Amino acid sequence: MKIGYFADGKWSHEAFKRLIADKEIAIAFICARFDTQDTTLKDFATQYQIDYIKHENINTKNFLGKVARYQCDLFVSMSFNQIFKKDIINLPPLKTINCHAGKLPFYRGRNILNWALINDEPEFGITVHYVDEGIDTGDIILQKTYTITDEDTYATILEKAYMNCAKILYKAIEMFKTGVPTAIEQKNIHPVGFYCTQRKDGDEVLDWNLTSRKIFNFVRAVCEPGPKARAFLNGIEMKINKIEMIPGAPEYICSIGVILQKDATGFLVKTSDSFVKVVDFEYEGKFKVGDRFATQ
Repeated sequence: MKIGYFADGKWSHEAFKRLIADKEIAIAFICARFDTQDTTLKDFATQYQIDYIKHENINTKNFLGKVARYQCDLFVSMSFNQIFKKDIINLPPLKTINCHAGKLPFYRGRNILNWALINDEPEFGITVHYVDEGIDTGDIILQKTYTITDEDTYATILEKAYMNCAKILYKAIEMFKTGVPTAIEQKNIHPVGFYCTQRKDGDEVLDWNLTSRKIFNFVRAVCEPGPKARAFLNGIEMKINKIEMIPGAPEYICSIGVILQKDATGFLVKTSDSFVKVVDFEYEGKFKVGDRFATQ
């Protein structure tokens, strides 16, 4: 089976290693993002003598003619950032598939792992699906879910996703060796599903008016290697990488965003319902008990 690999970044590296080791699968070309900073795929292409290409618009007639000459059976997308349109989707006989780190038909779109943590999900999904002209709306070929615990952060589930996307994508491609796999229409799982938007500069600002649980989830969703949560104390920005829930913390009314207690391990901050402990942060100023974070 011959595939064209549209890919970029760490997401695609482990999958490539599995694919290249399978002698029944031939990677005809690697098409990287046009603005890629990833040199690993280019190194792989050189090492294994695979054509390495980039194009500003993969839906042009020029590009279609170029990739048609490879006579691929299947196109595979892994962390590629262009929208596939009808002509390129349908160019190979087995069509085009994509691996998405989200539990489709939910969590379509961008920055899925961050949103899953923010939404306090008990699990996240990885889905391999056919590409259609929608965004993450194609029929599902294979899907697996993974538990999220309170010990998980963006860093831990990102690492799980890197490794398991590779496993699941490879397993889905293997299914094509014996014919066209049965796929499930997303509307049969849920008639609507939902989309998530890309997170942008400013979205990392922490809102102390939220509950302790929501603040805990927000901070762990944007922790390293993300931008870290940001809050302003005495007019100076603080970067917050980790917050702890306080078991048994009572709910009560008091001024929100106030520093309640401080010691060598961190400090307590009043939230809308109880309080949390900030234990990993960066701050260039000085502060004391009674100081108050800016609230929205």
